[in-house]
Amino acid sequence: MRRPRFVLASASPARLKTLRNAGVEPEVIVSGVDEDNVTAENPGELARLLAVLKARAVVATLDDHATVLGCDSVLEIDGVAYGKPGTPELARERLRMMRGRSGVLHTGHCLFDTNSKQELRELASTTVHFADLTDAEIDAYVETGEPLVVAGSFTVDGFGGPFVTGIEGDYHNVVGLSLPLLRRMLADVGIPWPSLWQPAHFAYDEAEAADYDETRGGEARARAAAEAVHRLLPEGSSRVLELAVGTGIVGAELVALGNLVHGVDLSPAMLQHARYRLPGHVAAADAARLPIADRRCDAVVAVWLLHLLDDTEGIIAEAARVLRPGGVFVTTTEKSDAGRYAQGRSPKERRSGDALSHLVARASEHGLVLDGATTFEGPARGGPGIPVYPLVRFRRLT
Repeated sequence: MRRPRFVLASASPARLKTLRNAGVEPEVIVSGVDEDNVTAENPGELARLLAVLKARAVVATLDDHATVLGCDSVLEIDGVAYGKPGTPELARERLRMMRGRSGVLHTGHCLFDTNSKQELRELASTTVHFADLTDAEIDAYVETGEPLVVAGSFTVDGFGGPFVTGIEGDYHNVVGLSLPLLRRMLADVGIPWPSLWQPAHFAYDEAEAADYDETRGGEARARAAAEAVHRLLPEGSSRVLELAVGTGIVGAELVALGNLVHGVDLSPAMLQHARYRLPGHVAAADAARLPIADRRCDAVVAVWLLHLLDDTEGIIAEAARVLRPGGVFVTTTEKSDAGRYAQGRSPKERRSGDALSHLVARASEHGLVLDGATTFEGPARGGPGIPVYPLVRFRRLT
């Protein structure tokens, strides 16, 4: 199954974590909808309307096809909607009103699929029973800051968990989105839930390989990446080994700059394209088990590879093994966070395999020392800014 581009139109860390725990790594684009100025007939309709507005706002920023999920949650007690309180005073007042009572947590879901031009709007509702909190517990909870920024002034998956005595319905809906409902909505637009799971790395089919360059910035981004890599290569023409060469688009630009480039990749579909750009110089191989003798390369290059991996130890070890003394390993670092910073968001909660501190530590174990860095710009991805990607160089000393 081909994995579709799936976008979460929400800044909620809880929703992102819920999807990640279910095996889905969405692209996050914050909608910017002003929730305070939206009204509806009842709390459930308010949650659904806000979800629709979020999804539509993000769809309007897209320049290619995607499936966009907008969500918003509202707590209903006695027919009144309670969103984020925003201030300690209001949070404290609400929690005192809620203690010992029950409410209904409504989460609106809007799924907009730009390929089929379908927009689905659904509402999931879960009954929540609250403990009879003491004033001291409420004050302590408010001091954590958590209830100020969540719908209904509580969480079930954080500091507020012990204050929820029971729920009737979908637990995940209380966290921020209903996974069973989302699965059904995706099926209605022709997307099987398992197609969103992270596939084996580089398991691209022919259709993905054909679209790969266009959907990732094309020749402009490849040229910017190649020029940045070239600045960190040894003086003069270099024998370069590119790991995860993909379609060969970056490698071809490195050749144009005077380098001799060989590439390896695990994807037959991607290599079909790379063979046209780097004829006779690409091979199917695992970057963690290179079919190359020791000390044969002037440079090993990895562009947009390490961020995909949980464990980069084997790749770094292999890069060190095939480098000659004085040779360099050049790699992108902090790729995901670079894009997040450009969109005005905070770093990822879960660190990836291209985290700089991790790379420095692992590289040092294999005789590689950090001794250079540069940057290059990537294309805008729907946020307000343009991502600037760091590129670092490790040198083999002996």
